[in-house]
Amino acid sequence: MKVRPLHDRVLIKRIEEKEGVKGGIIIPDTAKEKPMEGEVVAVGPGTQAEGGKREPLDVKAGDRILFGKYAGTEIKIDDQDYVIMREEEILAVLQEAAKGASR
Repeated sequence: MKVRPLHDRVLIKRIEEKEGVKGGIIIPDTAKEKPMEGEVVAVGPGTQAEGGKREPLDVKAGDRILFGKYAGTEIKIDDQDYVIMREEEILAVLQEAAKGASR
């Protein structure tokens, strides 16, 4: 099934943190916090400004983002968990540092 968010909403797939064992303690899945990092799957067309012109969103499909712990609404599509939220709830877009960048 394909989903197209409306207005300034963004569909996000959470990126699970890699599981690591520290000090021999294994944390069960029920005790783990939900990741606050995700990948943008789809974006809406943007908000409608005065005069009827659309203002596009700053994020696009494929961007890796950070969002608040309780941001958005969790939904399930085809047995896959997603979060849908307004663009204003996104805290930051993650960018990889350029290789060989000088200081």
